[in-house]
Amino acid sequence: MRKTVVVLLGLVVLGALGFFALTSPTAWRVIHGETAATPGTPAAFAHNPDPEKGRILFLAGGCSSCHATPGQDDKTRMGGGYALKSPFGTFHVPNISPHKQDGIGAWSTADFVRAMREGVSPDEQHLYPAFPYSSYQRMSAADLSDLFAFLMTLPPVEGRAPPHELPFPFNIRRGIGLWKLAFLDGRVFVPDPDRSTTWNRGAYLVEGPGHCAECHSERNLAGAIIPDRRFAGGPNPEGKGTVPNITPSPSGIGGWSAAELVTLLTTGETPTFDTVGGPMGAVVHNIAQLPESDRQAMAEYILSLPPRQAYKKPQEK
Repeated sequence: MRKTVVVLLGLVVLGALGFFALTSPTAWRVIHGETAATPGTPAAFAHNPDPEKGRILFLAGGCSSCHATPGQDDKTRMGGGYALKSPFGTFHVPNISPHKQDGIGAWSTADFVRAMREGVSPDEQHLYPAFPYSSYQRMSAADLSDLFAFLMTLPPVEGRAPPHELPFPFNIRRGIGLWKLAFLDGRVFVPDPDRSTTWNRGAYLVEGPGHCAECHSERNLAGAIIPDRRFAGGPNPEGKGTVPNITPSPSGIGGWSAAELVTLLTTGETPTFDTVGGPMGAVVHNIAQLPESDRQAMAEYILSLPPRQAYKKPQEK
């Protein structure tokens, strides 16, 4: 009996050690190895940051939609505080202004790149994937450096967002390490040599900074995008209604021309003379400020996506 207890205790200890090793913020990097966008590699720093290019990425990513301080009109005040509701609880979006204590003003470029690529904070804490680093990991080191440079030109905002409101077990950050091992692949966008320059630019913007799939896709029970439901629409992440299918299928945007999709990305007007609203209205406001060529590139890529049947909301019993 005593030997059995010792063996069981040993297995528990080994299991606990294994859990803490696999869920360490450094475990993902050890397993995936250094990448071109990971801090510590020359590609992350052998670049002279361009804040103007960073501004374009800021708009493409719609950073102000979540991070601008609620209740005020200045969308450059990145004080955070927006309450993002989800099936896992409520996330309070953090301050990403250049404030030294309350924002990210004390961060280095390496800190920012790692947060965007690996979902790890400078104090070695996992960041929840409500922050869509599963898309931002596609971004190049140079672009992330440019984006950080632009953020540092914005006004510092005092104050921190309140803690997340998450029930057990989602309030245990350590478990995010397992989520990353399952769903964070660490791949930076690589242009397709068989496609046009415009298509590749659109693919990069849509899949990376634009993180369009994060809202326009159905997710599994772990909150990760289901690959074969990517861009086909799904439940609204905040709980009300559904998000539309943006693949070129009859239940999506099949039949739309590139010009019609560019018009939507510029004015919010659909081919049927409807106008997008809600969160998509804010997306359009940001995308409309991109160069025309970027909107055309995004339209070209989106219209090349594999057609998929739209998400259907389950019948309520």
